[in-house]
Order: sequence, then structure tokens, then C-alpha cells
Amino acid sequence: MTLVASPTGDNITDFSPTTPHPHSITTELVSKPTGEPADRAVITDPHPVSDLCVAFVGVTQVTLTWRNGNDTATCRMLLELTGSPKEMTQDLAVNISDLKPGIQYKVTLYFPESNEAQRDLLVTESSLGTNTADSYPQPPRSPSAPVINDHPESSNSSSDGRVTRDTEVLLLGLKSDTQYNATVYCRAEGGTEGQPQTIKFKTNSSQVFDIQVVNISATNMTLTWKINDNESSSVYMYEIQVATETSVLNVTVNETRALISQLSPSTLYNITVRPFLGNCSKGMPGFLQVYTPPGPVSDFQVTSISMWEIGLAWSSNDSDSFEIHTIWVPAGIHSVETTTNQSIVIGGLYPGTEYCFEIFPQGPNGTKGDSQTICSRTAPGAVFDIRVIHVNTTEMQLEWRNTDNASKYTYHLVIQSENGSCERNSSYRAVTLRDLIPGTLYNITISPEVNHVRGISSFTEQYTRPSTVSDIEISTNTTAATLKWQNSDEASPRYTYRLLIGKDGNSSHTAVTVTGVTSATVTGLIPGSSYTVEIFTQVGDVTESLAPGSQSFCTDPAPVASFHCEVVPKEPTLVLKWACPPGTNAGFRLEISCEAWQNLTYRKSCSSENNTEYRTEVTYLNFSTSYNISITALSCNKTAPPSQSTCLTGITDPPSPDGSPNITSVSHNSVKVKFSGFEASHGPIKAYALVLTTGEAVHPSTDALRYTYEDFKKGDSDAYVTYLITTEGKRRSQGLSEVLKYEVDVGNESTTHGYYNGKLEPLGSYRACVAGFTNIIFRSSNDGLIDGAKSYVSFGRCSDAVFLPQDPGVICGAVFGCIFGALVIVAVGGFIFWRKK
Repeated sequence: MTLVASPTGDNITDFSPTTPHPHSITTELVSKPTGEPADRAVITDPHPVSDLCVAFVGVTQVTLTWRNGNDTATCRMLLELTGSPKEMTQDLAVNISDLKPGIQYKVTLYFPESNEAQRDLLVTESSLGTNTADSYPQPPRSPSAPVINDHPESSNSSSDGRVTRDTEVLLLGLKSDTQYNATVYCRAEGGTEGQPQTIKFKTNSSQVFDIQVVNISATNMTLTWKINDNESSSVYMYEIQVATETSVLNVTVNETRALISQLSPSTLYNITVRPFLGNCSKGMPGFLQVYTPPGPVSDFQVTSISMWEIGLAWSSNDSDSFEIHTIWVPAGIHSVETTTNQSIVIGGLYPGTEYCFEIFPQGPNGTKGDSQTICSRTAPGAVFDIRVIHVNTTEMQLEWRNTDNASKYTYHLVIQSENGSCERNSSYRAVTLRDLIPGTLYNITISPEVNHVRGISSFTEQYTRPSTVSDIEISTNTTAATLKWQNSDEASPRYTYRLLIGKDGNSSHTAVTVTGVTSATVTGLIPGSSYTVEIFTQVGDVTESLAPGSQSFCTDPAPVASFHCEVVPKEPTLVLKWACPPGTNAGFRLEISCEAWQNLTYRKSCSSENNTEYRTEVTYLNFSTSYNISITALSCNKTAPPSQSTCLTGITDPPSPDGSPNITSVSHNSVKVKFSGFEASHGPIKAYALVLTTGEAVHPSTDALRYTYEDFKKGDSDAYVTYLITTEGKRRSQGLSEVLKYEVDVGNESTTHGYYNGKLEPLGSYRACVAGFTNIIFRSSNDGLIDGAKSYVSFGRCSDAVFLPQDPGVICGAVFGCIFGALVIVAVGGFIFWRKK
């Protein structure tokens, strides 16, 4: 239900400045004619209100409550201004009538803007229901009679269900910091007023507080504040004074917020904010001292970059110090450093990491200016000089260097091969990779990492060493060796094998290289020589097996091409000569055999240098015997194919027979000599010479061979060769035993080889000797006689002497001669005897 004031009460004028003039405002229902008086009965004075009190006091509003008696129909309130602000010179009063019990009222008072132009107090009134929204109509914009808009509550019952007769009046639009008297008159139905009840109160002063700088820069600041009259803050004006020691700036605003510009950096400002109500009453000011921050730095730049530090520099003319915020971009972590210099080196950073640096200039009283930001990245750590310290078939030891020697790094390794890849980390600048595959190319990439930021990586490629070859088999001939070997590595089809063949005792080597195969033939070797072959397994350009497969071998010795035999005169010895075979040998095996007899000897080695001819003697052989000779070159327990030949030993003087020839007289001038042949053990008998001698020697000398029958006749020798028999034309005696093989008729006047077989002297005494020849040499003269010194000859024993008979024809002469001879002998003997006497 809405109640409005009676028209009779719209205009309230002609107040005395010094005397209160009560004036009634009658309220009626909207449905009744305005101003029409209601029917009433005359009753006695109602009871005065009770429990009149000030429930709330604000800057421009007050809430008054009281209790009404049961005989009270309405109430009237006389509000008097007894203590106005200093600028007001007269007291004012207003009547608020038709206040019904159990209703909450809101009454708004409007004071004239000027005391001379309008002295009326304007009032609007409304009632509030407990279930209605707390919305109040806007006050009129021109001075008019006070209007009360009543909005009663939906019921006038209390919370416990009983009807309440309490009245509550909210007075709005009061003067701040002003003394008021409120007098409440109760009225009965007939209009009779009871005794008044008066209460005094004073409104609070308006005051600015909680001034704050919500935004500030070197030349601007934004201020906000609060006022203790929140209900009427929108009708305030605010005068802001911004003062320094040398200047003052005034700003007026109609809200609790202001932007102050054209300020100076790093300057102390005294700020005063004073509130003014629409009726020009001043409130209590708020105060604030604030420094403007310095201006942002200029020429902010990065001057140096390393892995752990970044140098910064800037320019500023109005800052006391500088606060640098270092922000680690990936993680958003930041640190703060302060300096009074205009440059700084930020340390403790991580390599290869992006950082942003925000610099705040700092002024007096801890002020900070607007920041400037620059971003940069530290130099990354870089791996370089990766070295393979050691590598074998399944392990690889690596070392590397870092452009940064700090120990905070973790090194991330990616190991890749044709068989896959794997990763591992190391806290050191060295690592040993294990369980690798022999002969495999590994690509190792190493990245330095610190605080989860990787630096510049480097890589290297390295083969693991191939396995050493095994099961080396070698077959040889005199100048070549064929080698075969095994390698069980998976990568072996790609291997290259480097063979170094070195002759024992010689520092030079022969190199042979093969790829993809496990065999090779090496030629140009020296026969019979000891060699050592080293087989290096190689993969890639330079990676070889840690140790070579090694084996020694010998080439086959070269055979003796041929040899020839030489006899030693009159010695049962053979001189064997051959050209030393090429290459090396450890000696020769000499095998000599004759029928069932054989002999094995070894001879020293020889060298083929300078076409050396090897010579050796084989002694203690038999004369004139054919021997099978085999010469085999030896070396490294190997034998060359033998060189074979048959050699005949030489001859010498034949052995003298044990017996002597048989000589018999045939006639007075001839004899017959029979003898057996000499043994041919010293050589075949080439000839026999029959020597007759009249001497007594058992064995004639070879000197007798040069005398002939003529020499014997001339008395030059008592022995001479009378007959020469060659074995090719030997004469055998028919019917003789095998012991007597030869017979010679001496004195038959035949001639053989220059020897004349002349007649013998009758009555001569002769002995026969036989000379056997294994080699008969005749003198170079044309006489055809034997050269005994050069011939191989021996003599048998001479036969017994045989005496020839007298020639019958001269027996008589012989007798006579004998007699005569005897006489002569006697004569001679006598003469000798005589002479001795």
C-alpha cells in the first residue's frame, strides 16, 4: 500500500529563522480524495509514544524507532535543525505527519541550494514494506512541497505472529555533522495529540579514507578512496590536491577515483582528497604521501654471453637502484638481483637456456618504475674432440671434451648401428660401451645436458674391432703358399684381410690384401724358408683386429737340379758336386746304395748366392763300383723331390795276387809262363805285363815297365817287359784250371805294344813276374811303352827261377869253354893269392 502526503502539506513556507514552526503533514489513502478530512470522533489524549530511540546514525541519515500505544492512530514528527554546519546561519524545522503505527517509513529531505533563493525544506516520504525491494524513488529536481511516499509493509505483525505497533522512520538527506531534535507526537483517531517525546541526535561527518594508489607510473597515478557515507557517495564532489615542495596541482572529480597525470618521476607528492556534498558542505579530507616511481630504463641491452653468465647494461637518469628479475623461460622460475650500477653480470645460469631479464628502476621509498624486458639465451655447452681411447671386439672406450669444464653436465649418448640403437647417460666426460658386436660401425652422438637443456652435440663413427681369425691352414710349394682361415663374425663378409708375410730373420714384409674371402695365395716366396704370416682383420678404413692371427710355415725346399760325380784317383771316394738349389735349405740327405748295401748321411746346408757349387766327398766306398745316389734338399722338416743318379767309383792299383806265376823252360832259349788274373776289386784289369828278370827281387818296381828286351840285352836293366796282354785280347790256356788263366810263350820273338819278346839266353836263369793294370798309360812318345808312373799297376810275386839248358849245337864249345874257363879261374885265383902274399 502506497501513501502520499496531503496537498495541504505540499508547501511549507514562512519558517521563522529563530522560532520553530510545527507544521502537520496529513497522510491519507491514495483511494480517497486528497485533502478531504476524515471523519473523526473526539477522544481523550492518547498515550505518548514510548522507547523513542535512534536506531542508526549516519552522515546524512538517521533511523528513529518508537512504540505506539493502542490508542494511537498516527504520529507526527517535528524535526528541528539545532546545530547546523558553520556555513548555515539559521535553524530549520519540518513536520512529518500521518505516521501510522506498524509502518516503516523512509523520508528524504531536500535542502535548498541557496538560503537566499529558496528557504523551504523539501521532503519526500515513502513507506517500506518488509517484503518489497529496497529501492527508493529519485528525489525531485526542483524545490517543491515535501512529498511523502509511504510503502507500508505487507503486514503489521511481529515475527511471532502478533500485531506490532512499532514505527520506524528512516530520515534521509540530512546535513552531515549537524545537531537535530526529533519530537514525536501521537494522535488519536479524533486528531487529539498526546504528550510529545523528544530525542536529540547528531549526524556524522563525511570523511574520505583508505586512499590508495591503484596504478602508478613515472608521470601518472590513479587514485581510489572510500567515503564513510556509502549511501550518498554518488552526490559527493571531491577536491584533490597534489602538491610537491615546489608545485601544487588541483583536480576535482565526482567519483571515488581519479587519474593524476603530468607528474615527475621519483618525486614525493602530498595528496589531499576532500569530500563536498551537493549542498557544499565539506567533509573531512583524506591524506596520502606517495613517490612516483622512476621512469623505465633506456638502451637495455645484452653486452656479453657465456654458458653460465649473461652481461646486461642500460641507461637511467632518475633511479637510485635497479631490480633485475631473471626469468628462466622453460620453467618460469625467476630470481631477483639488485644493483646501483647501470650494468650487471647475471651468473648462475644454465648453458643453452633462454632467459628473460626484466629490469625495474627503483626510486625513493622503494618505488619501482615500469620495467623493460630483454630475452637472450646462454651459450650452449658443446661436445667436441670425441676420441676413441680403446676399442676391442665388444667394448669401446670414449673420451671427449666440453667447451665448458663444469661438472654439472649429464652427457646423453645415442649409439646407433645397423642392428638398432640405444641410449645411455654419463656424468663424466668418458664412457665405456660394452656388449657391442664385433666389426660393426657405430655412430655415437654425444649431447651435453644440464638442467634438462641440451647443448650442441657432436658425433663420431667407429667400428668395433673384428675378431681375430682362427683355424689357419697353409699349403705350400717352393715359392708360394695358399692360406685359408676362419672368422665367425656376422660382419665377416665385409671384412678386408691384410696379410703380412715376413721371412724369419728379415725385417721386411710382403703384404697381401683380400676382401670378402677367407683365403689367399702368396707367391714370390723363397724356397725352403721359414715365414710367419700375420692376418689382420680389417673393417672400414683403419680398424683392425686387436691381435692378428699368426702362424709360421716353411716353403718347400727347392730340389737339387742335378749333380755329377767325380772320382778321386786311386781312392775309393766319390766327389759329388751340384749347384746349390735356390732359396734356403737346412742341409741335404745323401742316400747311397749298391745292391743290398745302403748308407744314409746328411750334409750341411749351402746357399745359392753367387752361384755357389756344393761339393762333398763320399768315402769308404768300393773301387770301381756303381752306386745309386740320391740327394734330397731339406728345410723345416720338409724334403724336396730327390735328385738321383748312378755313379761309378774310381779305380786304383789292383791288389797283388797271393800266388806267383808258373814258369817252365821250353827250350834252351824260351820259357812258358802261366798265371792267373788279378782281382778286379780295384777296377777292371785292363792289361797284364809279363816281366822277366834275372834279379832276385821279390817284387819288381814300376821302373821295370819302361825297359825292353833291347835294354835288357844291353844290360841297362835286369828286368824288362817281354810281353803285354790286354784283357780284350787275353789268351786263356785251354784245359787249364780256372786258377791259371793266362800263359805266355817267352822268346817267340813276337812284339806287343812296342815290347819285343826276344829269345832267351841258353843256360840263363829267369824269373817271371806279372804286372796287372787297372789303368794303363803309355808314354806320349811313339815307342808305345808303358808309363809306369801314371798307370795303375801292381806286381805279383816273382816266380821261382828257371834255368835254361845249353844250346845243343854249342855243347862242345861249351865244354871247351868250361874247361878253358876253369883254367882261367884257377889262374886268376892263383894270381890273387900270389899278390896277397
